[in-house]
Amino acid sequence: MKFYCSYFMLLCMIFNVSCTTTKYVTYEEDAPGTEIGNLSQDLKIDPAEDPETSFKFIQKTNSIIRMRQIDGLLTVGEVINREQLCYRSPQCLITFDVVAFSKEKFQLIHVEIEVQDINDHSPQFTRNETHLDISENAPLNSRFPLDVAVDRDVGVNYVQSYHISHTNHFVVEVSTREDGEKSAELVLIKTLDRETEEFYTIEVTATDGGTPAKSGSTTVYIRVLDFNDNSPTFEHNSLKVELSEDSPVGSRVLKVHAFDPDAGINGEVVYGFVEGSPSEVTRVFQIDLITGEVTLKDSVDYETKKSYELHIQASNLGANSVSSSCRAIVDIVDVNDNAPEISIKPMTSTSDGVAFITESAAEESFVALISTSDADSGPNGYVRTSLEGHEHFKLQQAYSDTFMIVTTSTLDREAIPEYNLTVISEDLGTPPFKTVKHYTIRITDENDNAPMFSKAIYDVSVIENNIPGSYMTTVVARDLDVGKNGKVSYSLIDSKTPDDSPISTFVSIDPHSGSLYTLRSFNFETLNEVEFAVKASDKGFPPLSSTTLIQLRVVDENDNFPYFTYPVLRNNSADVPIPFNAHSGYLALRLTAQDEDSGVNSEFNFHILEDDAKLFSIDENSGEIVLKRKLTASYGDVLQITISVVDNGRQPLSSTATVRFVVTDTGTQEDQVAILLRSKNEETLEFDVWTALIIGFAGCCVLLLAAIIILTVTCTIKRRRRNFGRDGMYGSTPLSKNNPVGSNIYSGPNAFLRNEGDSMQPLYEDKSLDFEEKLFLPCKPFEQTFLWQDEKYCLERSGTSNTDQQSVKDSGKGDSDFNDSDSDMSGAALKRDLTTFQPLARGSFNTAGDWKSKAHVIQTRNMHVPPGSAYTIGFAPVYNTTHVSSYSWRESHSKTNMLNTQRPVQMFSRTGTLPSYSAHQTRIGMTEVEEQTETAKDAFLASASSEDATTF
Repeated sequence: MKFYCSYFMLLCMIFNVSCTTTKYVTYEEDAPGTEIGNLSQDLKIDPAEDPETSFKFIQKTNSIIRMRQIDGLLTVGEVINREQLCYRSPQCLITFDVVAFSKEKFQLIHVEIEVQDINDHSPQFTRNETHLDISENAPLNSRFPLDVAVDRDVGVNYVQSYHISHTNHFVVEVSTREDGEKSAELVLIKTLDRETEEFYTIEVTATDGGTPAKSGSTTVYIRVLDFNDNSPTFEHNSLKVELSEDSPVGSRVLKVHAFDPDAGINGEVVYGFVEGSPSEVTRVFQIDLITGEVTLKDSVDYETKKSYELHIQASNLGANSVSSSCRAIVDIVDVNDNAPEISIKPMTSTSDGVAFITESAAEESFVALISTSDADSGPNGYVRTSLEGHEHFKLQQAYSDTFMIVTTSTLDREAIPEYNLTVISEDLGTPPFKTVKHYTIRITDENDNAPMFSKAIYDVSVIENNIPGSYMTTVVARDLDVGKNGKVSYSLIDSKTPDDSPISTFVSIDPHSGSLYTLRSFNFETLNEVEFAVKASDKGFPPLSSTTLIQLRVVDENDNFPYFTYPVLRNNSADVPIPFNAHSGYLALRLTAQDEDSGVNSEFNFHILEDDAKLFSIDENSGEIVLKRKLTASYGDVLQITISVVDNGRQPLSSTATVRFVVTDTGTQEDQVAILLRSKNEETLEFDVWTALIIGFAGCCVLLLAAIIILTVTCTIKRRRRNFGRDGMYGSTPLSKNNPVGSNIYSGPNAFLRNEGDSMQPLYEDKSLDFEEKLFLPCKPFEQTFLWQDEKYCLERSGTSNTDQQSVKDSGKGDSDFNDSDSDMSGAALKRDLTTFQPLARGSFNTAGDWKSKAHVIQTRNMHVPPGSAYTIGFAPVYNTTHVSSYSWRESHSKTNMLNTQRPVQMFSRTGTLPSYSAHQTRIGMTEVEEQTETAKDAFLASASSEDATTF
């Protein structure tokens, strides 16, 4: 007979997602195929209403339970052995989760199948026989524990009672232990007499509560011993202690004590576990024979076994000792030594740690099931679970410690293709244990994006007369989806051209690349512009598409010859009458032409190619042919010319024709319009003459202006030189005349040094002079120095010779008198042994031939020259080896030293008394000596301007 029982319970959950828990009952040993329950019937789901209805396991299950996918019928897959599935467990449940899909909705179903026990096992004792020694003087009501019978069944099918064979001295008493098992003890109810009966045989039977009941038995052999008056007596017949599961090995559990009033060895008590104690007790605990102390032999685990029952006996060392026993219960106390465990079962998954959900899932959609557990008990086993990682997902409790991961909003794979979530479970122990598990949710693609073109309108140009099959352009459309949803193909949308031809006969498109190609050669004159649409479609279901507009413009080529429309030609010629008395300027013919091209290709000009009489001229633009001279009889009766019309294309095309003007007797009309034409050559000639006249006049003006500027500059320079020579190098202020004989710049009328006592005057700058003529005098006595240059001025002194040579040519650009004085360095100037001294402005070096960078430092001895002392000042010209020296220098040196040779430095020195500087004084007139000096300087300047001298 098949036992079938089904019932279900619907648990309404929060929001739009609910979890249904359905419970069923079946029995072990049911045959395969036995129906357990029908989910579609219990959940009121009619598969006939939705052919897509299906039921699927979330996780893999064993073959014990089978489910029909179409309606959720649950049947037994193979024979269930409850004892293997749930050993000694009062309740045996097979649990699994099912996802039901119906009417486009997913529903989570938690199924619990309780496997009920049948009485298929008999009670069994651990030993088939047991031996007991009992003293004949054992007191009444003495108790002797019997072996416990074990039944693999549970509940009422477990051992319920014990029975013994008939005897007058013993009865059996049954008690329930802490773990719920039944135990039996023999109780002495009648005094024993060894001399009367020494041995007893008792059969003990254990019976379960099944229907029909089953039993098992064992034989107890009792031997009566001669009495020892007293037996040890325990202080407590029953003890109960607690032991923490994290207690180390060797910890003290309890201590028992028994007292024997006998003396000697009959009063010495030893302890031990009762013979036949369970192996798990002797493995975990040990007892000291003398002290009765029970210690921990092996570690204990609350999650494995929660309590132990110890039977301890005490006996003395006397002959025929009678032992006594007591019971000790050891309860294991739980500690928080287990971290929470997390199990995640995704709705759809192909790999561990990854769940998949479509991006089209609605809000509050179920994604995965999370189950948490903690092997500890009490607060240590309570678990709090949270979800971190992204706000698009949250946890929602399904039942007990099981949660669902559900969506909080719609998903978009193109925005976020993958979510990395973290599940955290933490118990309430002290300290708490935490378990963290990372989980990945990947979003599967839906075809929710249409291909998008990069441009809404493509402007494409193709030159007419193209080769059929030539490439035009490529249109590009992108689809944000992936896979076949993102694979784009291109096609032409059927349309017509202006001449009512299908567009597919003009262009083609590559369906994969979107490249457009021509199918025929275009003619601008028949089709210059056409519009058509291109569609891009993806491979999704249903497919999505978008379009773009192609504006195809045909670019004109100069492929049409211009032709004459008037006069009408026959055999490429025309006869045109002309009056015999046509005068000059007479309009003989107005040509017209046409070109089928467009733009510049359609623009054209007229020309006369042949005109033997040179009688006609033509307007290139209007095509009007007129007489250049009056028609006379000498030209004949027929005047023939060859004309052409030429377009303005890049490669111009032309047509020619012959026009014969036939002279007629008809005279010209009085109102005939006479057109006087000027030839283009004449216009060009007239333009060139006027242009030449204007340019010539402008050139004369420029030359005149340049001459005026040059004259003005020249006069200014000469005036400045004249003023400078007349006023002296440093003005007309008279200096010291301590050495009247020597007429040089150090003494005499125009000397710039004069003795004013023993002190040097401060530096003076003549503000009345221009920048080039400013005078700076030092305020210190002359000391040894090198070539000194600051921002504006340089001072050069010399007392030794130097072998470096340079040739410096006079620039001829208005140098000072001092610079020009070197032009007279040879001849008389050298004979006079003229010694010169000049502070120079820094800019003057460039004017003098840019010898600043090549100047050489000429050192003198270390000395201090106070005012009025003797002095020696020398100046040396330095010559450039790449320049030809001046004429005066060539006169005093051999020809071998003229060019590109090194010359020794020439030293010019003057010895005399060094006067002190004086302040600038107001010019007070020129003395006779000054006038002579002025005259000499003017002559010097005149000679310097005519020679190519080097200035120092």
